[in-house]
Amino acid sequence: MNNKCVCVLGGGGFVGHHLAIELAARGYHVRVPARRRESVKALAVHPRVEVIQADVHDTATLKQLVHGCDAVINLVGLLHETAAGQMSIQHQQRGSFKYAHVELVDRTVKACFAGDVPRLIHMSALGADPVSRSAYQRSKFAGEEVVRNAQKHLGTTIFRPSVIFGSGDSFLNLFAQLLRISPVIPLAGANARFQPVYVGDVVKAIADSLEDPSTINHTYSLCGPTIYTLAELLRLSANTLGLRRWIIPLNVKASYWLARFAEFKPGRKLMTRDNHYAMLTDNVCPQEYRPHFICATPLESKLGYLIEQDPRRAYQRHRSKAGR
Repeated sequence: MNNKCVCVLGGGGFVGHHLAIELAARGYHVRVPARRRESVKALAVHPRVEVIQADVHDTATLKQLVHGCDAVINLVGLLHETAAGQMSIQHQQRGSFKYAHVELVDRTVKACFAGDVPRLIHMSALGADPVSRSAYQRSKFAGEEVVRNAQKHLGTTIFRPSVIFGSGDSFLNLFAQLLRISPVIPLAGANARFQPVYVGDVVKAIADSLEDPSTINHTYSLCGPTIYTLAELLRLSANTLGLRRWIIPLNVKASYWLARFAEFKPGRKLMTRDNHYAMLTDNVCPQEYRPHFICATPLESKLGYLIEQDPRRAYQRHRSKAGR
């Protein structure tokens, strides 16, 4: 594997960071494009990780990035669309589900063809559905279709994970921030069910699939060992942080209006109406599903990262361990 090159699109994100380290540890040469090199400087110190400042949205640049690679892994995805008026028209287009989950996938497939790349691994999402009320889930399915249509000429593998947890995630960490500042949490989608999967298990599955030809032209769901409601996940997070919080479950109608109101919040969104629509369907693997990749890491065994990523509590913890 020392001579094998893998280009990871979205390598500077949460999953991408963990995956780049996993692949490098296995002996791959990992190419990580980033719009700003500074944003992925933590990866640049790894001798087998090549960080390239580049815009993957530029077709010619994308072709150059994947040229000569043995595989491309596409992790690019959006949780929320860019609100109109916040950015230029070009960036609004790039900030849409259709562009990120469908059009960019199509460009990636064509870049693989042009560069004679034999392998493409694509990250979709559990719940991808062509008839979902959620635009996110519809676009994820449309992206899968682009990949499946290329299977006659390109060895592809599609992964559909449930929500992914671990150090640096944008799911439990976001709720942890809310728990730290508010003693009362009106919770939209409180009864929505998830089967969270550990990021370490996800990146291992992706890396293993690179080395397993039997996974070519297959789609795999990735789910953890336990199903939780959203309310249960918040209570677990609060307990981990040592916080006593009053969580108020909202019904479907109230959840919709809270999500609509939350869309007006500037910056990072906690929830949108599209999230609300997505949570109307359980984000869990079917009972009859027999996993090809084992994702058995319990959520409770890893939740300590919520404390480590709270600077104040981490400092107090280090002080107590030092006997001060």
